[in-house]
Amino acid sequence: MRITTWNVNGLRAAIRKGFEEHISRVNPDVLMLQEVRALPEQLPKQWRNPEGWHVTWHPAEKKGYSGTAIWTRDPHTIIARGINEDGSDPEGRVLHAKVKGTEVVCVYLPSGSSGDHRQAEKEKWMDVFMPWARKLKSKRTPVLLGGDFNIAHTPRDIFYAKSNEKSSGFLPHERAWMGDFIQMGYADYVREQAGDIDGPYSWWSNRGKARELDRGWRIDYLLGNKAASRIAGNITIDREAGLACSDHAPVTIELDI
Repeated sequence: MRITTWNVNGLRAAIRKGFEEHISRVNPDVLMLQEVRALPEQLPKQWRNPEGWHVTWHPAEKKGYSGTAIWTRDPHTIIARGINEDGSDPEGRVLHAKVKGTEVVCVYLPSGSSGDHRQAEKEKWMDVFMPWARKLKSKRTPVLLGGDFNIAHTPRDIFYAKSNEKSSGFLPHERAWMGDFIQMGYADYVREQAGDIDGPYSWWSNRGKARELDRGWRIDYLLGNKAASRIAGNITIDREAGLACSDHAPVTIELDI
């Protein structure tokens, strides 16, 4: 089973830029989308319930903002929306589903880059997400978290590490949080496969020649518990699709299911 996570930076714009072609080429069985930034009724009619897919949308309450979705070739069941006990998730940041015996969690962690108020919101979210994810990792069922965490874990995950030490997404306590997350039992499949190298990056700024020269950040993750690791296979980051449709690349893993 091929599982792909992709921050599309606005699905309506991605569709205009060739989203359909790239999804056909990547050919996932499960597709987790972040930053959809649209209500289903705002999409072209054929994309509200795309042929060949079972789709659950989880838009933000604020139009044109945030939002996640899970698409699966086989039917899926929704386990939860959001991480709060009351089910509230006004920014549409977490969607948790089960498909073919595997639990998939589509995650879009807030960015703090727009100011101190958003950084504070990001950190509150991190404080709640950590214990929520800890409960999932001990399950016997394979659990795969996929999405945009808006944090580069180590200097290997960001091209300009030194100059970004005070930037949201690479702050020391954010990096420590990501380290704690992995230490508690989630495997970082991209890093495990790539090894101790710079990159591979999954997001590029539109400034300068960052996209052209591959000077990016790795902030899009596929993380799995022990049960998922037993069936985890090859990982790919599709830079071509990312440059064409979004500022993020889709990240795909093969699971032996």
